[in-house]
Amino acid sequence: MPVSVSIIGAGVAGLGIAWQLAQQGYAVKVFDQGAVGQGASWAAAGMLAAVLEAEPGEDALLPFVLEAQALWPEYARSLEAYSGLAVGYRETGTLSIAPLRDDVGVLQQRLSFLQQRGLPVRWLDRADLKAREPFLAPRIAHALYSPHDHQVDNRALVQALHQAALKAGVEIFPHHKIDRIILENNRVQGMVVKGEALAAPCVVLAAGAWSGSIAGLPAHALPPVFPMKGQLLALQMEVRQPLLRHVVWTPQVYLVPRCDGRLVVGATMEDKGFDTGLTAGGLLHLLRETWEVLPGIEELPLLESWAGLRPTSRDDAPILGASGVEGLVLATGQHRHGILMTPLLAKTVADYIISGELAAIATPFTMARFSHASHHP
Repeated sequence: MPVSVSIIGAGVAGLGIAWQLAQQGYAVKVFDQGAVGQGASWAAAGMLAAVLEAEPGEDALLPFVLEAQALWPEYARSLEAYSGLAVGYRETGTLSIAPLRDDVGVLQQRLSFLQQRGLPVRWLDRADLKAREPFLAPRIAHALYSPHDHQVDNRALVQALHQAALKAGVEIFPHHKIDRIILENNRVQGMVVKGEALAAPCVVLAAGAWSGSIAGLPAHALPPVFPMKGQLLALQMEVRQPLLRHVVWTPQVYLVPRCDGRLVVGATMEDKGFDTGLTAGGLLHLLRETWEVLPGIEELPLLESWAGLRPTSRDDAPILGASGVEGLVLATGQHRHGILMTPLLAKTVADYIISGELAAIATPFTMARFSHASHHP
């Protein structure tokens, strides 16, 4: 009889963990308060930018995201083979551009910072940039090129993981909000779902921005996760002659061209609680900043606009592994890196459930770092 695991959250984290565990013979159930994968996973842009997203002060995070990035080519292949669905993984590299003269110095500092960490980035002059992206505004003369920062179609990824999990025998329950978790002597016994008590010896909390508000948990086990809103929109380019081929970052927005000609533009960073409303100011900002660097967008149809909530922890890093409550495992707080982390987060959390050991690369990301006792001089 396989061991049973219940997962709260049917985004890429929850589905990814479920797929891994089910392949190891576990009986897995996944519960979500909404439709499958319709939260942050659906709202994302799908950038796999471990290099260009590297920030000062995130030295513990860098090895984790680089390892996740390295797993992507094989992960995409195996997921597509298992699910029978394409995930839109594209190895185009990413450009970070300097639209204004003032931006050039900042970009040169980024180059220096990344090179000091041994990360592969290249400086492009006007001719190199024009050869790669002829439709960028002519005044843009400088860019960084990151050859290993790619993209995946996050919505296709959700659908493929959903299908793979079902094929592996996972039971998935959309529109099943968890009323509360049942504890006894600081150990998980089960969950109350839609008023019904269900036995659950092992629960994985992968509920994104909602992970910090699950009822029934003691304060010490609640992950310090809050929502960080992002507004996005999508335009339709000509598939055969797209205005853009690489993922492009400006100081204000990022532009992600899909295989089907969609151009995803994101994303604002707003601390607005659980509000997912769109604002004229947010969309104006996205369109204006895109038009400044890619003036050809004027004629493109506007397909869609939406907002999502990134699950953000106090230090912008994930919260993985032990919770301080026996039987409750954490997989949340991914902030900007949820899609990028998918293969490694799923493997790390599944391995932890199977072996009781957290991989060394993930040990900086336990809940222990938020307790005063964990602050070493």
